[in-house]
This record gives sequence, structure tokens and C-alpha cells, in this order.
Amino acid sequence: HSSSTETAETGPDGLILIGKENDIKRSGRATAKIDGRELVVFYHEGKFYAMDSRCYRKIFACIISILQQLIMKSACIVCPWHKFKITLETGEGLYEGINPLETSPKPKWQSKGVKQRIHKVAIDNGNVYVSPPDFSVSFDSDYFAEKYKNHGELAM
Repeated sequence: HSSSTETAETGPDGLILIGKENDIKRSGRATAKIDGRELVVFYHEGKFYAMDSRCYRKIFACIISILQQLIMKSACIVCPWHKFKITLETGEGLYEGINPLETSPKPKWQSKGVKQRIHKVAIDNGNVYVSPPDFSVSFDSDYFAEKYKNHGELAM
């Protein structure tokens, strides 16, 4: 289950209202559009996280079922289309790989770097807000977030 808002309202200090804290806690996530850009807020183990709802390879995991894993001590979602692991905290892409130069290579979790745009979350008076995105820094997920902004097939 998830709650959803078609367009988000602006709250105090330019923060963008996503929904009620208790509603998001109960459903585990909420989706919203900010200036036509789709994003999702997750509630997982006592914390709120927000990120673009488009995977950095086009379609994203938050459609109906979310797979959450703990990898490298980080809560992750797994894109059902690409099986990419993305950390909720930082948007970092993780993969399991081996070093072929090792005598007995064993798979180890490694980072692809930050791939997914995350959004800062604030709670005020029972409401959940996100900060407007800082576009002075670019992430791989920006390409598809912009491509499908206000048109095209929806990730949600």
C-alpha cells in the first residue's frame, strides 16, 4: 500500500509537503510529483527516505512491491526490472563483484557511486516534507526523471 499525491504543496521554508507522517508510516511509502518530477518517500525502520521514483536505468522499484535488503549495513531497494540495489540513505548503486586477480576470488559488495537522486526529508507538526532538489549536482537518475517529467509512461 502507498499513499499518493498528484502535486505537492509548498510548506514552511520552501519545503514541499508530501503527506501526513502517520499515513506514510502505516503504508511504508508515499509518492508525489514536484514540478512534474516523480519521487517516492519511504518509511523504513524508524526513518524517512526520499528519492526519485525513476531508476537510473528508466523504470523503478516502487511500483507495487518494494524489496528491502541490508547490504553493507545499508537499507536498500532492489529494482525489479534491473535488480539494481540502491541505498535509501545515499542513492548509491551497489553490486556484488569479484577481483579476477585474486587467487580465490570471492564476491564482495562494491559501490558504483551515487546513481539515484535523493531528497532531504523533514518532519514538522505531523507532516512529512522534502527539500527542493539541488540541481547544481547531477545524478544518473536525473536523465529519466526529466525525460518522463509531465508526460510519457508513469513509474507510479
